[in-house]
Amino acid sequence: MNISRITDSLFIGDTPRAADYDQLRELGVRLVINMRFEKRPKRDPHDPPLDFLWLPTIDSPGLVIPIRFLMRGVRAALDTIQAGGKVYAHCGKGRHRGVAMGAAILIALGYHPAEAMQLIKERRDIADPDAFYIRSRILRFARQYQTFD
Repeated sequence: MNISRITDSLFIGDTPRAADYDQLRELGVRLVINMRFEKRPKRDPHDPPLDFLWLPTIDSPGLVIPIRFLMRGVRAALDTIQAGGKVYAHCGKGRHRGVAMGAAILIALGYHPAEAMQLIKERRDIADPDAFYIRSRILRFARQYQTFD
């Protein structure tokens, strides 16, 4: 598993295997947000299990991430963080969809969109929030989140 600590409460990376759940638990992760359409989360056999939120999206400029998915992920992430837990957002490689979710979470935590994207790029070399179809989703989320906040 390739995981990057973005803040004390947010990690972004690639798809974890069930064998990676112990590592996530050791980091204090309580919520795993899976942005992959093609791969459902594997069940966590531990007690208590990690919480999973599956928001199936495709990494394609033609099929953009629904803003309602970003909103749903942010709500779950904020609940987890406020309760003292940490969040792991992922997609296939932790390059686009997981990054969009991570940026949305940071924005909801008070970061300016440009600061959120820059922080993610600094902490995760492979992250590409500047891909036009990812950046546009992050910026649209930021505008719409302001109206819900």
